[in-house]
Amino acid sequence: MKKLLFDLFPLILFFVAFRVADIYVATGVAMAAAILQIAWLRLTHRAIEATHWINLTVIVVFGGATLLLHDDTFIKWKPTVLYWLFAAILAGARLFTGRNLMRKLMGEKIDLPEHLWNRLNDSWVLFFTGSGALNLYVAFSGRFTESQWVNFKVFGLLILLLIFVVLQSLWLGRHLQTETADLPANEDQPGNPS
Repeated sequence: MKKLLFDLFPLILFFVAFRVADIYVATGVAMAAAILQIAWLRLTHRAIEATHWINLTVIVVFGGATLLLHDDTFIKWKPTVLYWLFAAILAGARLFTGRNLMRKLMGEKIDLPEHLWNRLNDSWVLFFTGSGALNLYVAFSGRFTESQWVNFKVFGLLILLLIFVVLQSLWLGRHLQTETADLPANEDQPGNPS
């Protein structure tokens, strides 16, 4: 829970700053929070994950453009670029190097056959791609206000992610039970009376 709150730190501050001030102040606060997040990890000698570096780079580039040009279009593109970048990394690693990054991330915790690892990886690619497209729709379709977009960015995308993770867990649990049930009983195992 502490790690989740730490990872959400810039997003939470963005939301609070937007409610208190405006999109430009919120953007500056989110940029500062992302920089402080990396600084804190360095000072405490904790591991800085690739996702932290990617998020920092995207927020500095798109947030910087927002503040420099005083145009909120850039910050509204930020979630889409971040999600599409994650999708491209997952898809590209598998397509061009044959590496399944979901297996690398979760392989020590669960054991799945190759085709299920590929399906898991592909489902994350689709999730990130779809979420990025949905962000563009909410941000630029003209059907939503800036405040509604901020609510969607902070809560909507997070809720979608949580629902997706729960569905993934249920799907993985079903396959793990199936895999375990399919294993033949070995009567020659140590501790098994024969």
